[in-house]
Amino acid sequence: MTAALTSSVSTPPTVRGLARARLHGHVVLVRISQGHATVLATESDHPAADVLREALHTGAWCADRDDVGDAKVPVDDLELLAPVANPSKILCVGLNYLDHAGESGVQAPAKPLLFAKFPNTLRADGAVVEVPSDLSGELDYEGELAVVIGRRASNVDPDEALDYVLGYVAANDLSARDAQFSDGQWLRGKSADGFCPVGPIVVLAQDVEDPQALRITTRLNDQVVQDCSTAEMIFSVAEIISYASRYLTLEPGDLILTGTPPGVGFARKPPLLVRDGDVVTVTVEGIGSVANRVLVA
Repeated sequence: MTAALTSSVSTPPTVRGLARARLHGHVVLVRISQGHATVLATESDHPAADVLREALHTGAWCADRDDVGDAKVPVDDLELLAPVANPSKILCVGLNYLDHAGESGVQAPAKPLLFAKFPNTLRADGAVVEVPSDLSGELDYEGELAVVIGRRASNVDPDEALDYVLGYVAANDLSARDAQFSDGQWLRGKSADGFCPVGPIVVLAQDVEDPQALRITTRLNDQVVQDCSTAEMIFSVAEIISYASRYLTLEPGDLILTGTPPGVGFARKPPLLVRDGDVVTVTVEGIGSVANRVLVA
């Protein structure tokens, strides 16, 4: 089998972030700052464990203090994992860029179009995504900015919504278009195992000046296939959080994928789809990259 890609902390050295990582045989939560990692907590062996969610609930980390946690370790000693393991929700927003709606042949939505993925979809930067052969015929990429919620949010105002954000990650909303369009709903085509790579780390919201001014690029192998700014979103990050929180209480550690820009493979003529052995890399400016090789099982 083709080996996984090498994962690395690809964010600027001045950026602070949180990461789940394997260190000396244990899964830990670390704070990354100035090229070093500080261990904040260790994940239990429980199958539903999620050290990031637990730390957010217990206050085991502090964004503005560098004296919290154990001794510093080199970042190179870490094997990065998906930043969150078992979020209570993974919400996604469909058709949130006008040109993407246009290339899909549909009208732009009048309100955020929400759908869900599940924790089984999560994969780390560098991980191999194994796709069942019956879902590999029309496999597509969707590069996105994703939000990690930092505290419970219910019925929040758009002007206050960003206060509930812990940070941001890059994400790939992998989609089996044949299943997505033939089933009548998007569950099977969007939520197969590994269909939501995220990473590389959670860049803290304090270090992202404006989430509506970030460049998103997606590469299929060496070809740039998406290149757009989050300024082109129909609904901003704040509007999405506010809208979702009217109906669903958002919990610490929840993920929200904010929609993909134009350039998806199925809408191209001829279509440009993800094939066995291809590598998809999603890069969000100031956040980092998540790159994954796809193998047909």
